[in-house]
Amino acid sequence: MAPDLLRLDLLVPALMYCALLWWFSRGLSWTARLAIAAVTLVLIAIVVLVERGWR
Repeated sequence: MAPDLLRLDLLVPALMYCALLWWFSRGLSWTARLAIAAVTLVLIAIVVLVERGWR
């Protein structure tokens, strides 16, 4: 497996995000959960693109 496919510095925060999303969204509707997940994933993608220099 290529070293870029399994990067713990990306995998661990993603797993932590999933756990926090589950914990805080227990009382929210599915629409709100999907909106929170979508916004957060877009923010993560932007941060990764900026860190890697838009490659």
